[in-house]
Amino acid sequence: MVTSLPLRIAFFGTPDFAVPTLQKLIDSRHDLVAVVSQPDRPRGRGQQEQPTPTKVAATRAGVAVLQPARIRDEAFLRAVRDLSLDLAVVAAYGKILPDDLLAIPRLGMINVHASLLPAYRGAAPVHRAVIDGCRETGITIMRVAHELDAGPMLATAVRAIEDDETSAEVEQSLADIGGELLLEVVERIAGGTAHEEPQDHAKATYAHKLTKSEGTIDWTLPAARIHNLVRGLQPWPLVSAHLGDRRYLLHRTRRTGERAHAPAGTIVSASGDVLAVAAGDGEVLRILELQPEGRRVMSAREFLAGRPLAIGAQFRS
Repeated sequence: MVTSLPLRIAFFGTPDFAVPTLQKLIDSRHDLVAVVSQPDRPRGRGQQEQPTPTKVAATRAGVAVLQPARIRDEAFLRAVRDLSLDLAVVAAYGKILPDDLLAIPRLGMINVHASLLPAYRGAAPVHRAVIDGCRETGITIMRVAHELDAGPMLATAVRAIEDDETSAEVEQSLADIGGELLLEVVERIAGGTAHEEPQDHAKATYAHKLTKSEGTIDWTLPAARIHNLVRGLQPWPLVSAHLGDRRYLLHRTRRTGERAHAPAGTIVSASGDVLAVAAGDGEVLRILELQPEGRRVMSAREFLAGRPLAIGAQFRS
């Protein structure tokens, strides 16, 4: 039986990852008084300005949306103070929140972070975990502090990472887990039963923002490393490779455990639905899905049906 009063909450978040958490708050008994998102920006081929995913969800629910160009702007801070907040929730807002803002809600600010802290603090925790070949990741609900992702933890949830899962798939799953876990924590805070556990800062690691240059493949790397890069650099920047004068984006690969005595990047099989390439350690890596630049994504079978490849042809960076 719920005995605590509902909280007045503001939500800070911008991309798709933040939407499940936002929706949980919209559907909860608590009073979601505002959503703060980064400004709308041009997207797609036509570069038309598009509303952020959280703005779309908030507008549909009739929740006020604030989109400050500068998070430190005094007019914005005054507007947040006028909300008389009990609590603020953050999920992938995309900017560092200043101390003046952190001090406004009566019960502080809490964050939905997509890693098992203190590992993978920073901008790209899911992608870095997949790239590093981690077997598990998770969600941490923590209190927002001055230092990035370093505040005390209020709850965690663990999720396994399967061998062939992409970072996009893992992130979507974590978004759903984060929404559920966040609501549990909010109820504990409302009821005065929340427990905070300090992070072990000595074990902290940092998940740097992805860069476009990371997508340039080096076929001399071991098959495991190439496979993890293909999985982890999704949906952007994606791993790319050249064959002849054409550039291709690799969307899915699979390790085979088979060996080939061939130079790195050499095609060792190209028939039916099997397109296989030798990696730098001699292991054969299957390419399951790829995309000729400017074209649609194709399965290996679709690709080979229209482009017969010779055994011995060589992919390059």
